[in-house]
Amino acid sequence: MNDVLPAVNDIAYMLDHLDEWTQPEHAATNLVTMTDKAEVRREPRGVVLVVSPWNFPVLLVVQPMAQAIGAGNTVVVKPSELATHTEAALAYWLPRILDPDAVKVVCGAVPETSLLLQQRFDHILYTGSGAVGKIVMTAAAKHLTPVVLELGGKSPVYIDKDADIQIAAKRLAWAKSSNAGQICLCPDYALVHKAVAQDFYKAFKAAMAAYYAPGGPQKSNDYARIINARHFARLEKLLRRQLAEPHTKVLFGGEVDESDLYMAPTAFIGVKESDPVMEDEIFGPLIGMIEVENEDEVIRFVNKRDHPLAIYLFAPQATAKKILDNTNSGIAIINDFYYNMMLPTLPFGGVGGSGMGSYHGEAGFLAFSHRRATLWRPRGLEIANEVRYTQFMNWKHARSVIDAVVMAWPRSWLVLALSRTVARWGPLAVFGVIVFWLGRASK
Repeated sequence: MNDVLPAVNDIAYMLDHLDEWTQPEHAATNLVTMTDKAEVRREPRGVVLVVSPWNFPVLLVVQPMAQAIGAGNTVVVKPSELATHTEAALAYWLPRILDPDAVKVVCGAVPETSLLLQQRFDHILYTGSGAVGKIVMTAAAKHLTPVVLELGGKSPVYIDKDADIQIAAKRLAWAKSSNAGQICLCPDYALVHKAVAQDFYKAFKAAMAAYYAPGGPQKSNDYARIINARHFARLEKLLRRQLAEPHTKVLFGGEVDESDLYMAPTAFIGVKESDPVMEDEIFGPLIGMIEVENEDEVIRFVNKRDHPLAIYLFAPQATAKKILDNTNSGIAIINDFYYNMMLPTLPFGGVGGSGMGSYHGEAGFLAFSHRRATLWRPRGLEIANEVRYTQFMNWKHARSVIDAVVMAWPRSWLVLALSRTVARWGPLAVFGVIVFWLGRASK
C-alpha cells in the first residue's frame, strides 16, 4: 500500500489541477510597462531522466514520471535492478499502458546507469544515496543539466518532556519498523529529554512488542526483510560494532537470521555521538537513543550535522516552533511520521546533504517545467517610445513630444504647463509623466 497509494493520490490531485497549472501566470507591470502584458509561461523542459531506488520501486518511478509527463515532457525511467520483479513488471507494462514514444524504460545495473548519465537530458531526478547523488550531479554538470536529488540523511526525532509518551512510542515503533527501516524518511536516531527518558524507553519497548505480538517480527507477515545479502552484511557489521561499545545497552532486538535476511527492530540506549550508529544514515531497523537536557541541546546537536531530510518533533507548539526556527531540514512533522507523503499540497525535497529541489503536487509540475518570462508590448504608441532614443536628449524635442502626448489625451492647460516644467528635470521625470498619462488615457 505504501508503495502505491501515495502515487495514486498524487496523480489524482495532478489530474484535478493540471488545467490550472498549465495556464500562464500573470505578472504585475510597473509604471514603465503599464500598457504591456506580462506573464510567465510554464513549458516542458524536454527529455527527463528518472533514476529510482529499490526501497519503493513503484512509487519512486511512477510518481515523478507522472509529474514529468503532466508537465509535457518525455521520460526515460531507470528502475532499480535490486527490486528485480518490480523492474521486470515496469519494463513490461509501462510501454503497453503509456505512449512508447513518450516513455522509455531502461533496465540494468551500474554500467547501464553510467551510460545513461553520459547522455544529454534536459532534467534529471535521482533518488538514492548521497554518494551516488554526487556522481549523478557530476555527470549532469557536464551538460549543464538541472537536477532534483532526493538523498536522505540522518533524520532525528525529538521526544520532549511534555510529549505524550505513549503516542510518541507507538508512532515511533511503527515508523522505525516499517519496511524494516529502509525508508529515506525513516527516523535515524532519537533525542530524548532526560526527564522522561526512562518512561519513554519502557513505552517504546512495549509498543514494539505489541506491534508484532504474539510471534514477534520474524513470524509476522507485516515485517519486511533486508533487500539483499550485501545490505544485510552492512547492517550486521554496524550492529556488531555498536554492540562492542562497552557503554551500549540494547533496549530490545539484536536478533538476526542471515538465511532469512531478517534483522529485528533494535534500539540502543546510552548511545554517544561518536558511536557507530551515529556515523552515517542507517537505512535499516536500528536506532540509537541519546538523552538531552532541553530543546537548546537538540538545536545544537542537529546543527552540528548535515541538514537532514526530515526532523520529527513530539513537543508542544512553542517548543517545536523554537526548534524549527533554529534548524533546517527538508521537511518537518510534528507528532507523527511520514504523513506528508499523503499530502500533495506540500513539496517534498531535501536541503544541503539531504538533497536539492523538490517535487510532489504542483511542486513536481514546476520541477519539470521551464518558467519562461514573456512580455507582450503594443506595436503602437510609438510617440511614447521617443524617450528612449538618442534624440530625446534634445530638451526642445522632449518638450514637443510631451506636448503632443498631452494634446492627444487633453486634460487641461495645467497639465500642459506642468509637463513643460517637468521636462527640465531630465529624461526619467519626463518619461514618468508621459507613461502616467498614457496609462490613464488608455483605461
